[in-house]
Parts: sequence; C-alpha cells; structure tokens
Amino acid sequence: MQRMRIVLQETGTGRYLKELDAWSADSSEAKDFVSSTTAFDYCMAHHITGVQVVLKFDEEKYDIVLPMLPPRGFRDDRPSQAA
Repeated sequence: MQRMRIVLQETGTGRYLKELDAWSADSSEAKDFVSSTTAFDYCMAHHITGVQVVLKFDEEKYDIVLPMLPPRGFRDDRPSQAA
C-alpha cells in the first residue's frame, strides 16, 4: 500500500515548505497537511502564493500535482523576497 503525504511546493524553485518562511529541496522535510483543503487554507491564512499542492507517494511516479490559483481579487501584501 502506498503512503501519501500532502505537501506544498514552490512552483518556481521546486522547494517544499518546512514551516512558515522555511523551505527545503528535500520533500521528506516538508510540512505534512491532513488534507489538500487544509493546505489551501494554510496558504490563504499566511498569504502564500506561487505554490502547488503535491500529493506525494512513496514512488514519485504516482505523485499528483494540484496547481493553486489565488482567488479573484486576492492581493499579496507581503514584500517579495529575493532568492
């Protein structure tokens, strides 16, 4: 049986969210969410944009990527961070 994790991934860098404002290239370090809805809500609550939800399985070929689009009228008031 395949184990599934629900994580957030930056679309531009491929890094995974570890905690608020902390990212990792290693998906095993990523913050787990109990559902995709919880992941979406987390992004909205913390004004996180430029990410996608990934349903991550033991075998990467089974991973499912769910692109996220901000709702209409959403404004990101956080200052941009240079990488």
